Amino acid sequence: MAKCQCLIIFEQTHFALKKICLLFVANCLFAFTYCQLPGYWQQQVNYTIAVTLNDGDNTLDGHVKMEYTNNSPDTLSFIWIHLWPNAYKNDKTAFSDQLLENGRTDFYFSEPEKRGYINRLDFRVNGTAVKMIDHPQHQDIVKIILPQPLLPHTSCTITTPFHEKIPFNFSRGGYNGQSYQITQWYPKPAVYDKKGWHPMPYLDQGEFYSEFGNFEVKISAPQNYIIAATGELQNESEINWLKERSNLNLKYDVPSKQADVFKAMDALVAYPASSSEIKTIVFKQENVHDFAWFADKRFVVRQDTFQLPSGKIIKAYAFSLPSFTNQWENSIQFLKNAVLTRSKWLGEYPYNTVSAVEAMLGFDGGMEYPTITSIAPTNSASDLEGTIAHEVGHNWNYGILGTNEREHSWMDEGINTYYDERYDKGVTITKPYPNHSRSAAVTRFPISPRLFVLQNIISRKHDQPIETSSEKFSEQNYNRMSYTKTSEWLKYLETTLGKEVFDSSMHLYYERWKFKHPYPEDLKKTFEDVSGKDLNTEFDLLNKKGNLPSAKIKRKTKLATFYNFKDTDKFRYIFIAPAVGYNFYDKLMLGGILHNYTLPAEKFQFLLTPLYGTGSKQLNGLGRISYHRYPGKNGAKVELSVAGASFSENSFTDSADHTEYLRFSKVVPSLKINFANKNPRSHLTKYLQLKSFFIWQKGLLFTRDTINDADIITYPVANKYINQLRFVVENNRVLYPYKGELKIEQGKDFVRTAFTGNYFFNYAKGGGMNVRLFAGKFFYIGDNTFLKQFETDPYHLNMSGPKGYEDYTYSNYFFGRNEFEGTESQQIMNRDGFFKVRTDLLSSKIGKTDKWLVAANFTTDVPKNINPLSVLPIKIPLKVFLDIGTYADAWQKDATTGRVVYDAGLQVSLLKNIVNIYFPILYSKVYDDYFKSTITEKRFVKNISFSIDIQNFRLRKLLPQLPKVD
Repeated sequence: MAKCQCLIIFEQTHFALKKICLLFVANCLFAFTYCQLPGYWQQQVNYTIAVTLNDGDNTLDGHVKMEYTNNSPDTLSFIWIHLWPNAYKNDKTAFSDQLLENGRTDFYFSEPEKRGYINRLDFRVNGTAVKMIDHPQHQDIVKIILPQPLLPHTSCTITTPFHEKIPFNFSRGGYNGQSYQITQWYPKPAVYDKKGWHPMPYLDQGEFYSEFGNFEVKISAPQNYIIAATGELQNESEINWLKERSNLNLKYDVPSKQADVFKAMDALVAYPASSSEIKTIVFKQENVHDFAWFADKRFVVRQDTFQLPSGKIIKAYAFSLPSFTNQWENSIQFLKNAVLTRSKWLGEYPYNTVSAVEAMLGFDGGMEYPTITSIAPTNSASDLEGTIAHEVGHNWNYGILGTNEREHSWMDEGINTYYDERYDKGVTITKPYPNHSRSAAVTRFPISPRLFVLQNIISRKHDQPIETSSEKFSEQNYNRMSYTKTSEWLKYLETTLGKEVFDSSMHLYYERWKFKHPYPEDLKKTFEDVSGKDLNTEFDLLNKKGNLPSAKIKRKTKLATFYNFKDTDKFRYIFIAPAVGYNFYDKLMLGGILHNYTLPAEKFQFLLTPLYGTGSKQLNGLGRISYHRYPGKNGAKVELSVAGASFSENSFTDSADHTEYLRFSKVVPSLKINFANKNPRSHLTKYLQLKSFFIWQKGLLFTRDTINDADIITYPVANKYINQLRFVVENNRVLYPYKGELKIEQGKDFVRTAFTGNYFFNYAKGGGMNVRLFAGKFFYIGDNTFLKQFETDPYHLNMSGPKGYEDYTYSNYFFGRNEFEGTESQQIMNRDGFFKVRTDLLSSKIGKTDKWLVAANFTTDVPKNINPLSVLPIKIPLKVFLDIGTYADAWQKDATTGRVVYDAGLQVSLLKNIVNIYFPILYSKVYDDYFKSTITEKRFVKNISFSIDIQNFRLRKLLPQLPKVD
């Protein structure tokens, strides 16, 4: 008994000593942490909010009380307030402008009922009404003037009611049906720190910066809504109801019955009558800088608890939609793994709950908020696991380490992405591509698509430094620099310092700066304190463009079939593949293609495509060699190239039934200068191109041997040249894109000048009108003689779209280049006046001139609701065209045509506008008279024309789009 009692006393004493030691260590760590932060301060804002959801009109009515504590050494006379719901007020906000710059028109053309705002504000400070001044630029920021200066280390109480029209979910939050994602929804003071005030408009690209504080939020909503939110739920009845919902999928052992229940729940989105009963629930959370909540009647609820190594218990909740519930089967385990790994790698999770909510966000990926994340529907459990790991990880780098995400997005996104990769390598439960099912096509893609895209951006010098403000990044650079390159930089830092030092540095960074606002210099100082090294060189890389330092690998040349984008840093690929072609004369052409076109692009590129014509029994083909450089730092490009081609363009069969194929061959040296774009966000491109076309044509010549009284047929080869200078300005912006081209061409005895401009007017409901303007002038060098007119005929200006024999540079694909009968003869090209009616059966085409010509072409999409082709199972765009033009000959006294000619009709566009078919219906009298005199039957069918514009093909349309993950 005594022995046992002594043992107990010993164990109790031992336990007490352990506690004393732990307290001593903790106090030392606390002291060490704060002794590194001399003079640091931050403001505190505590919120008490009451809000009511009105699902009948998608509005909120609320009241907010903010206890604002000025911990700064400065006296404040005003406070900037963010009213971010006003970003959705109209199309004159920074948010709207940025969406357009990033290629989205959905908000710009949205209906008024889908937009949002916040109003009915009545700011009072300590009960006194205050003056509210609008921000000079942004509608979603105001300044309130304090009735009395707020002295250092004093507090004031700011209150206001508010009414919010919830916007449709265009960006992170809003409504979708009667599903609500309520984010960035309440009046919120801007951050005031050592660098001053940080008022910022709401943006889709570029996140937030807010003050830490404590939240108590009362949410009133119809009884039948399930609500998930930041923090801990306080209502016992609601907690019990969630437990009942979490057991729903366990009640049905028969999968078909479970499916019926989920189907019924999913149908609730169809605007059922709201519950007449209103419930009010309360959430509380300390030490966070934001609060978000989500409401839906359909949520399938899962919940569990888990324990951190310290013994702390965490509640985990998953709220999924019935349609996607299978992907969420292991969501609780995903949440657990995410919290446990980040706690191990950075520091213990400080909150008591963690939640994930499935929401219709309008983009793939998710969005983070303190203790809760919203996640878009995913295609697989693997995608869901990766997204949960990333978004939950933001609780550390965003939630606990409250950096200025707008200015230094890499400190949030990049650090988080680095830990995503550690998670992927060692923790992931699901596997996206089991080894036994991976196809050969998949294995030829890069292991890391994100890194592959980054390498391509850097190779073209279109990258930006990691340390760039979010809104100044181009859309692709925001993702690739903030996320991918930062992650690579951290791996470089880990390699430089060693993993142990790196991990120790990140642990100290977390302990030193949790619940604070660290800046890049604070991260740098932490690493230097732990490593004892000067890291100026390593951190200077954040402000530089280009590749990070790495061991240079001598690349080997490797032959591959078709394509290969894997390990392009190790191999210089040469690709070989079969090739096929066709034209009316060579018929089917079979051959191969040998090239080194890959990504990132090689400086020296080549392509060789020999093709054997099964009709002509001749070897045809095309080829190109080029060399390019990127001078400067902003993506300017200089390219030297030589291209060549040889094909049959006509054929002649003599009386002896011998067929001679008339060929053309060309060699085209070129110099192209793409000018740098100073604004990385701009879609403007400008380039200057100089080309010389050296062309050889086998002709057909009939002569008469008068002595022997016989016809002689010969096939002389004629040669010609054309020098071409083009200056092109193009803006591929999503709203009202345009392109202008000035072209000057010079050949034997002539100079041809032309300007072509295109401007697209978007329609609110989709589609739009393209307006094309053309003006051309033809000059003779020397005297204008009849012989010169005859020899330069192919170069004259055409009102109608030119035919194949008028494609004098052989730059367009014609499969029946010199045909005057049949379907082959109905092909035209997009050049000059580009009328769709053809008058090529006459020796002198209507509207063809060797002086000047002006034309305007209008093409408009037919709305879906009146498009008769919309009933077809495949989408076929239908358009209406109108062409109007005039030319020099029509203004002469003896002109046989009116001064202005026109045509109009229907257009069907296929293969992304590569193939267009035109059906002229209305046209000027001169065209009507021509058709009546030359086309005696099947006039409508024979009037149809078409164009094949292979030059409109853009490889970027086929490249996969990476998901957006905030």
